[in-house]
Amino acid sequence: MTRHDSSCSDMASGDGGDFDPDADTLREECGVFGIFGHPDAAAITALGLHALQHRGQEAAGIVTFDGKRFNTERRLGLVGDHFSSQGTIERLPGNMAVGHVRYSTAGGTILANVQPLFAELDSGGFAVAHNGNLTNGISLRRELVRQGSIYQSTSDTEVVLHLVARSRRGRVLDRFIEALRQLEGAWSLVALTNKKLIGVRDPLGIRPLVLGELDGHYILASETCALDIIGARFIRDVENGEVVVISEKTTENPTGIESHKPFPPVPMRPCIFEYIYFSRPDSMVHGRHVYDVRKKMGAQLAFESPVEADVVVPVPDSGVPAAIGYSQASGLPFELGIVRNHYVGRTFIQPRQSVRELGVRLKHSANRGVVKGKRIVLIDDSIVRGTTSLKIVQMMREAGAREVHFRISSPPITHPDYYGIDTPKREKLLAATHSLEEMRAYIGCDSLAFLSVDGIYRAVVGEPRNAARPQFTDHCFTGDYPTQLTDLSEETGRKQLSLLAETA
Repeated sequence: MTRHDSSCSDMASGDGGDFDPDADTLREECGVFGIFGHPDAAAITALGLHALQHRGQEAAGIVTFDGKRFNTERRLGLVGDHFSSQGTIERLPGNMAVGHVRYSTAGGTILANVQPLFAELDSGGFAVAHNGNLTNGISLRRELVRQGSIYQSTSDTEVVLHLVARSRRGRVLDRFIEALRQLEGAWSLVALTNKKLIGVRDPLGIRPLVLGELDGHYILASETCALDIIGARFIRDVENGEVVVISEKTTENPTGIESHKPFPPVPMRPCIFEYIYFSRPDSMVHGRHVYDVRKKMGAQLAFESPVEADVVVPVPDSGVPAAIGYSQASGLPFELGIVRNHYVGRTFIQPRQSVRELGVRLKHSANRGVVKGKRIVLIDDSIVRGTTSLKIVQMMREAGAREVHFRISSPPITHPDYYGIDTPKREKLLAATHSLEEMRAYIGCDSLAFLSVDGIYRAVVGEPRNAARPQFTDHCFTGDYPTQLTDLSEETGRKQLSLLAETA
């Protein structure tokens, strides 16, 4: 743990990450949490991070302010590995805190990259935690280095610290906003000074952030499930391009909350993958219950791609709500034909490929009594590289399934992401390099169908995609990358991430 005198203390940390080109799953970058004015700020932040653990499993960190000093704990590993002991919480005194769970997308899994990052500025301490990815992070970093900045991490988030430090504006908030105006890409940030808790979303609102309240104390978090775990009340979503400032209540500001809109207004385009995969099913995202939305995706999939079968089987856990929806809409029984082992560590790796490939059986086991002799509809939320899908279909065959009809409750993923989702290069995406029939043959199923783009929009908002003004960020399906200050091509995005990886 490090301690910093309060007079000049400012903490922020960024994210670079180890990009896995062979990954066969989608990975969110991180989750953020902040609380203001609560005597048990560190303990509550640890609980909130527990609820957000699905958003980042490589590292976790908490920064608090106790009225005199900023206190920091940053650790590699899961939240429960380091922030469950009384001793750790006691080393984080104070009634203000920000926290972060991390799953990197570009850079290295090293302690220097673990957030929140912190810096002592001439105006005081400043801590920041970031969910997302800065598409101009490399160019900003190089320019700042040329001007004399010294970096301690390979994270693009550290750019924010340097931009704030170099600003000549008087108030910390004004310096922070000036820094934000230079950023491009996706960001959901929580920052802590010795007087304020600040939350902000990028102009398009790609990454999520919500405002809550516990016993009169305000909270910022990536998802509502982090509010539920501590019994907090959901107030509202932070709006796209909004800066929310939380401070002590005064006569001039009786609520203790200020809202600023420093960016030109643009239509909101949140990430549609929050509904498909990233958010916990018990969260509310922009007024919609994620679990209900996923069931609607399954029902829409049954409408678009029916098949004669005996039973609907989800790929756990992500395919379960959609499979329930498919079952209810089709009239086919829902059964747990695959059982997931929840006690397998993420780092199980064996040196020989033949042994490594058995890893899927450690996580998923066929329930033979359910699938033997049956025509099954296998439901999953997405296909990335297809290697895991191939193994699961093989598992169903070996368990005696007579037919395996694979149904995916999202459209084919044909383009990589540069806004905080870890996706392989385009040539590694199965749907980008294979036709539907070629994908079916590769995976080995009897039939294969995906939910249409319009179908997923109908499930989420009840209407088709507006091509002229898309309601969501959906470039992984459509290739329609959102633009902010500059246009982002696939080549530019990949180059940015490759350059960041080279600096690790």
